[in-house]
Amino acid sequence: MTEPCDLSALEARRLIGAGRLDPVDLFESCTAREDAVNPALNAVVHGDRTLGRAQAEAASRAVKGGDALGPLHGLPIAIKDNRAVAGLCSTHGSLVHAEDAPATHDDPMIARLRAAGALLYARTNQPEFGTGANTKNRVWGATGNPFDPTRTPSGSSGGSAVAVATGMAPLATGSDYGGSLRTPAAFCGVAGFRPSPGTVPMTGAATVLQPWAVNGPMARSAEDCALMLAAMAFHDDRDPWSRPGPLSPATVPDVTAIRIAVSPDLGCAAVDAEIRAAFDRRLAILSDMGAQLIESCPDFGPVHDMLEATRAVAFLAGFADLVERDRARLDTNLLDNVDRAERVSIRQVARAEAEQAAAYRRFTAFFDGVDVLLAPAASVSPFPHETLFPVTVGGVAMDTYMRWLALAYAPTLCLATAAAIPAGRDGLSMPFGLQVIGPCRSDAATLAAAIAVERALALTPESARPVPDIASLAAAAG
Repeated sequence: MTEPCDLSALEARRLIGAGRLDPVDLFESCTAREDAVNPALNAVVHGDRTLGRAQAEAASRAVKGGDALGPLHGLPIAIKDNRAVAGLCSTHGSLVHAEDAPATHDDPMIARLRAAGALLYARTNQPEFGTGANTKNRVWGATGNPFDPTRTPSGSSGGSAVAVATGMAPLATGSDYGGSLRTPAAFCGVAGFRPSPGTVPMTGAATVLQPWAVNGPMARSAEDCALMLAAMAFHDDRDPWSRPGPLSPATVPDVTAIRIAVSPDLGCAAVDAEIRAAFDRRLAILSDMGAQLIESCPDFGPVHDMLEATRAVAFLAGFADLVERDRARLDTNLLDNVDRAERVSIRQVARAEAEQAAAYRRFTAFFDGVDVLLAPAASVSPFPHETLFPVTVGGVAMDTYMRWLALAYAPTLCLATAAAIPAGRDGLSMPFGLQVIGPCRSDAATLAAAIAVERALALTPESARPVPDIASLAAAAG
């Protein structure tokens, strides 16, 4: 029988509800896996197992007592180190917060997970304040990719992706601005979902007029992401984008019933030849199954300039004062963002806002003729974590550390919802992921399409979810 930690979240929850899997046994299986592989990967960077065991024992008593059980009852969830969890510290991967005391209250999203029955005790690594797509910082060091620990899991939710991929937890939280959920999912062979703005309210955001940053779920499948999203979504008036509504797919269509637009580069992103080739091979598999594939994509406009100017507003609002008073303790990516933001003019911001509005309207209209847009989730194969970011992609020089993430940030700027799903390995034997993109407020439909595409690809060994070599990772951990 498979180890409990390797079960899907849905199957583990079903077995817990049926009294066939004790939450304590699942907790012990996940922590045993963490002990075996985390020394080689550095994904879970701190936490409190005593607290976790107490939660697991309480969950076990609730099952045995016949209590009503929440949708995540007894499931360990790894928490990215950027949201407050009562009893645990939140370092944000920064020396500025490295000595902070444990939180006394849960972040509202965390409170939702706890109310749904989740076990919350482990924190996962991220770049400082989530700024960067390479998970390393001066507090905890670098996190390794579970398919090659010398390579990056990307970021900023890299620790969460590694924890899920290796069975340290069946579910994890992440956040996404320019691909911080989607790119790590692709690099680690798991699934991540970027909800529409407001689906999971950002109650502590520095600004509310730019809803680029969102929180979302990470799991080993899009179906498990849907389970977690239904529990973590809520309505909160502190986020003006927040709205109630059904989020779980009512039904999952056959992949042949979905009108799928396809693009290897979204018309605006540099993409390595190997990624293009892997994408073409997946399209051939779907086509052979009878999928309706239409070569097309929206016009994203001057998306790189749009990102630079709108991101400047977000970083100045959130971090300018911190940089001014504590620059010596801050890392390269954050300083680079704030320093570049200082050079952006109000005219550039105004132009970017106007271009973004036009791009959003074109993007929304695009879905009058198709159901979803399919693209690679990342433009390159995982690279060594000593490298901060790829300096060239597809022969094109990257002028900022963000540019290689255009496949992800172009949909972000059009308020898209998007799922990253595992789709086998690329020609370099590293994980390859696809991005299933839908318009704003299409969370349930986009998740349903992602589940359908993932299920179809899982039928072919080349495009099924890759699994890390746990034995080799444990041996490397010593």
